[in-house]
Amino acid sequence: MPMPRPRCPPRRKLPALLLGGLLAAVALLPATASAQAVSDPTPLQYRDAAEEARFHALAAELRCVQCQNQSLADSNAQIAHDLRREVLTLMQQGHDDAQIKQFLVDRYGAFVLYRPPMDARNSLLWFGPALLLLGGAGVLVWVVRRRSRQLQPMDNSEERW
Repeated sequence: MPMPRPRCPPRRKLPALLLGGLLAAVALLPATASAQAVSDPTPLQYRDAAEEARFHALAAELRCVQCQNQSLADSNAQIAHDLRREVLTLMQQGHDDAQIKQFLVDRYGAFVLYRPPMDARNSLLWFGPALLLLGGAGVLVWVVRRRSRQLQPMDNSEERW
């Protein structure tokens, strides 16, 4: 007669494997984050110092569409490298700064400009904070006046001092 096998506690290999996989993924996060910043393999070629100065001034006025908080000049994202090349190519083709900006706005929207022009579409962004502040002040004045009307004046003859 075969001997019965002793009962073993349930295996806990699956949680250990999941924990190991999670730790490996966390360990690889810095490597994937540093893979985002790519260096430009070939530097930009300017015709003269005036073109280089114009390019840097224009790149400082444009926003990186991926980083969103950096200028085109400051960003290391791959799309920023591509856009810098595109801007230089347009400059060398004879386009002026307004035409280059319009080309990028047509492609990416007014967000690409650090100082977007004031128009009807973005007027709420320009005046919204002031309108909210004035509205809040108006509501505060209304509430204070309403409460002051609800309070009964205190009769001086009933003071208990």
